[in-house]
Amino acid sequence: MSPRQLIRWQWQGYRHTHASRANLVIHVITVPAFLLGTVAVVYALLTLRGWWAVAGVLAMAAAMALQGIGHRLEPNAPAPFTGFGNAASRIFLEQWVTFPRYLLSGSWRRNSPP
Repeated sequence: MSPRQLIRWQWQGYRHTHASRANLVIHVITVPAFLLGTVAVVYALLTLRGWWAVAGVLAMAAAMALQGIGHRLEPNAPAPFTGFGNAASRIFLEQWVTFPRYLLSGSWRRNSPP
């Protein structure tokens, strides 16, 4: 599946697998941590500073662990990963594209009680 197709697929089911307000709050906190972690890893590679890489990987791992807890609060589980490449691409696209789009577009409001 191409990145464009994967983003479309994620978007179509996102509301269905992100209905919990608690999970939304967890994502609001952890997605920026994941993004900063990714930037820290890239910075570490460009400047050869190992501590930045360690900090970045730890931030990304913590974000994923907390989001895993949030997803257990959902009535509908996301589709299981089919392999490492599928997991990596889905995670990075969700963090960098799908969740920010979901939040900034206001689509999350449709899942929130009045």
